[in-house]
Amino acid sequence: MKEVRSQESGARSHSDEWLLSTEYFLVKLYCRAVQSVEFTTSLALGMVAFPIALAAPVSALQVRVTPANPQLGDTLSVVVQLDNPAGSKASLPSSPTLAFGQKTYPTFLIAPNQFRAFLPTTPLDKAGTKLLRVTSDAQVQNLSVLVRNHSFPMQRITLPPGKSGLDATEYEMSRVATFKQLETPEKFWNGPFLKPNQGAITTIYGVRRAYNGVLAKDYYHRGIDYAGAEGSPVIAPAAGRVALVGRVSQGFRLHGNCVGIDHGQGVTSIFMHLSRINVKEGDFVQAGQVIGAVGSTGAATGPHLHWGLYVQGKSVDPVPWRNHKFN
Repeated sequence: MKEVRSQESGARSHSDEWLLSTEYFLVKLYCRAVQSVEFTTSLALGMVAFPIALAAPVSALQVRVTPANPQLGDTLSVVVQLDNPAGSKASLPSSPTLAFGQKTYPTFLIAPNQFRAFLPTTPLDKAGTKLLRVTSDAQVQNLSVLVRNHSFPMQRITLPPGKSGLDATEYEMSRVATFKQLETPEKFWNGPFLKPNQGAITTIYGVRRAYNGVLAKDYYHRGIDYAGAEGSPVIAPAAGRVALVGRVSQGFRLHGNCVGIDHGQGVTSIFMHLSRINVKEGDFVQAGQVIGAVGSTGAATGPHLHWGLYVQGKSVDPVPWRNHKFN
């Protein structure tokens, strides 16, 4: 009987050991499985997070073009807004560049992450849909801008045989060309431009000419003429720095006595045929300040003021600058 119990006890002992061994194996297998799942999950999460951690937030590029329905002779104002993520302290974005037609134009900082460029259109351009390409770092945005046609008046002039106009001197043309290309980063003006003389307007911007029945292809009236009385004051239409003073005695045969004001950011004004000049190069003038007086010097048939407004070196219609704020 004792022997039977002893055998039964041995059998139970072997059975218990087998059960304990099996439980230990299952527990260990379970632990390994859990560790494997945790590792796989962690690896998977790491694989998902890794690219996100590397990908820097990209700034959105917003572009606003005004006026909404431009026509030839208008100035286009293009504002580019870079919306950097809040709290981002990455390196400051470089100034965007604008490609319009066959030329690339710079932009100027006007507010945090906000840049602007002025694009000129002239009577010599073709109306229609034009491509505007804005580039900022690695971002590029293309826009279609419809520029409407504008019917400019035509002057028909008959010249006698052998008659030629008054030619400008090389020095005169070089000085004026350099002045018109100024791109000072600062913006000096504020608000609409003023009327530079109280005389009546006799010739508007953009008038075309035909000599002896033949269209002068490259000619259009690059400004506005005011029939001011001889000696009547000429004022600065907007603030700026006097960057050009030309006199007949220096060889300014075409422009006559003239003053050029740099308003900043590629915008310049020139005042021609003056009888008197009240400023010198380097002076800073305020809007409304007297800079000279109406005259008939240079290529002029009588006393009048010619005001030419230039954007990025091209003559644009000054009227929108008087009626609207290009701030």
